[in-house]
Amino acid sequence: MKGYLEEVGHLTKLNPQDAWLPITESRNGNAHYAAFHNLNAGVGFQALVLPVAFAYLGWSWGILSLTIAYCWQLYTLWILVQLHEAVPGKRYNRYVELAQAAFGERLGVWLALFPTVYLSAGTATALILIGGETMKLFFQIVCGPTCTSNPLTTVEWYLVFTSLSIVLSQLPNLNSIAGLSLIGAVTAITYSTMVWILSVSQQRPPSISYEPLSLSQPSASVFLAMNALGIIAFSFRGHNLALEIQSTMPSTFKHPARVPMWKGAKVAYFFIAMCLFPIAIGGFWAYGNQMPPGGILTALYAFHSHDISRGILALTFLLVVFNCLSSFQIYSMPAFDSFEAGYTSRTNRPCSIWVRSGFRVFYGFVSFFIGVALPFLSSLAGLLGGLTLPVTFAYPCFMWVLIKQPPKYSFNWYFNWILGWLGVGFSLAFSIGGIWSIVNDGLKLKFFKPS
Repeated sequence: MKGYLEEVGHLTKLNPQDAWLPITESRNGNAHYAAFHNLNAGVGFQALVLPVAFAYLGWSWGILSLTIAYCWQLYTLWILVQLHEAVPGKRYNRYVELAQAAFGERLGVWLALFPTVYLSAGTATALILIGGETMKLFFQIVCGPTCTSNPLTTVEWYLVFTSLSIVLSQLPNLNSIAGLSLIGAVTAITYSTMVWILSVSQQRPPSISYEPLSLSQPSASVFLAMNALGIIAFSFRGHNLALEIQSTMPSTFKHPARVPMWKGAKVAYFFIAMCLFPIAIGGFWAYGNQMPPGGILTALYAFHSHDISRGILALTFLLVVFNCLSSFQIYSMPAFDSFEAGYTSRTNRPCSIWVRSGFRVFYGFVSFFIGVALPFLSSLAGLLGGLTLPVTFAYPCFMWVLIKQPPKYSFNWYFNWILGWLGVGFSLAFSIGGIWSIVNDGLKLKFFKPS
């Protein structure tokens, strides 16, 4: 009997509500889906500002920091994959659920809820800003300097992007957007490669320098470096979705979900490295200390819009738009799941197609409203990287010690405690650096006034 049960399935305590929610209602995921989702979630607009961090850190510290951050987050991703079914008979399908299991019901919510909500809903809002502005630039390139049509305003482009995102969001669950994640992954790899190749193939700006940008006061230079490290930390995203992606896979004693999940994640993060490192290194080589705050895409348009054919520039911007539309879906899925969890727990029945559609339309336009009200959100990369850093670099280490309970004072015990507290310390330091950078450079708080 035991052998039969091990063969047919994991003795997991099933929650009937899970069959009604978009993250867990479909359990037919596989390693390919995991690769698509992780790559779509792991590469995005944050990667385009990596050369800005290198402008403050220089070659040595920039490459070293990016390499350490990449290895560190890959280790914490492995931890999350292993902890998905750390307790026999229980699957932790969401990041907050695992945090509650490790830190306790109340403390887990306090620690994990804000950063994970920002990394999903906040990223969706930022994608509306980036996607809408990129659509505007795409139109300007295609239309050309002699175009006589009346162009849409920035807010209207945000609305166009939001409407397209809402239409795509009607796909019911996380597994159903695997095709969109594949599109997002392919477009991310393509435009990342195009951006750095186009940058390094053009003549570099005159008077370029690779000396790290600094200020007269040493303390000010330290804060600049902390903000740059926060930008690097912010470029590694997607850990808040790792458990959700893994929860879409079937799992048995003999074939646990962690095996295909880790296979897919390894493939995804190989390609993520192939995107992030060339963008950071190639972008800094091409523009040096003249890299604008908007990142490599802004630099490409500012320095070489007349040197590169309009067709190639337009294709690059169009790929960014497609990637933003795809990323919006996977980052919004936890919010859709929360809406429907609240509804089903109160009514004890699944959402109808109209209720589900209504939630997603509501969410899309709330994100649009926040984007219009706070158009400066995309300029807070350093600060937000510091605030959300524990989700990727600290909490998984603590959760491993608290749930797996390795022998006290063993190497495993020391290693994870030290990594976890280092992550918390870096989070505080990067947040302070981000705040200082905002105060020093000045942030134009133009509420309801997108540029």
